[in-house]
Amino acid sequence: MLRRTLLQLSQNHWMRQWMENSPLSRKLTSRFVAGNTLADGIQVLQKLANERIAGTLDFLGENVHSLTEAARSRDCYLAALNSIEAAHLPATVSIKLTQFGLDFSEDACCENVAAVVKRAQGMSSRVEVDMESSEYTDRTLKLVHYIQECFEGHVRAVIQAYLYRSEKDICSLSENRIPVRLCKGAYREDADKAFPRKSEVDANYIKLMKQLLDHGTYPAIASHDENIIHEAFTYIKERKIAPERFEFQMLYGIRRDLQRQVVEKGYRLRLYVPYGDAWYPYFMRRLAERPANLLFLARNLLRK
Repeated sequence: MLRRTLLQLSQNHWMRQWMENSPLSRKLTSRFVAGNTLADGIQVLQKLANERIAGTLDFLGENVHSLTEAARSRDCYLAALNSIEAAHLPATVSIKLTQFGLDFSEDACCENVAAVVKRAQGMSSRVEVDMESSEYTDRTLKLVHYIQECFEGHVRAVIQAYLYRSEKDICSLSENRIPVRLCKGAYREDADKAFPRKSEVDANYIKLMKQLLDHGTYPAIASHDENIIHEAFTYIKERKIAPERFEFQMLYGIRRDLQRQVVEKGYRLRLYVPYGDAWYPYFMRRLAERPANLLFLARNLLRK
């Protein structure tokens, strides 16, 4: 019930406008969002690099209102890649296609994405294409396959384990040597599209994780679920899978204890580092994913 309420609030435009303009917002978001500016994001990436942790920089925003805004998003990501290269950071960038104009023009969106991936290719990096709600899944995967043809090895797709279709999508991506970041999923979906129970999602995640570790191209295991992480540890050890064949991914500010475990075991870890002032939908989905995040915020606000 709490998760459903928070996901509904993540789509509330009035609440978003009020929250993103509230002077209290930084107290709320500093745990999960690097800051409002690119410089804030780069500073966090530098700190992580010193801790032997890679990063993925995400300029927050989705569902832009015009192709002009989409072009601005493209340019922000080009600037981010320039800063990453200048600072010699082990970081990629992560994008949402609705931020690049997918709602207005698939061709324009593709051109914007290609410009960013071309820049990433020039610095031996990659672009991670986030998955949004299921209404965008087909269009997102279509574009990812096309980008792979143009810039092989410089794009990674995100697959959500709570969707019934995900096993088939992973097979197709793996056949085309497209890396996959596997996550559970953070959008509201109907029961005819997604597993309704957490236990079912967890079971499917583990099944798909093993499939990717066996047959995928440099997969990313993106989870903060302690049981899943330990299941991955066990499977990797049993199958003698080399650490350089995959990586773990987590979100900035969440489950730092698990992050330390991954690094201490000698595995690669990449943190998803968001920045920007359009933080509200992202922030609310993080609260919906894990009630402990909400309790953490309440305790810290009371201290203040």
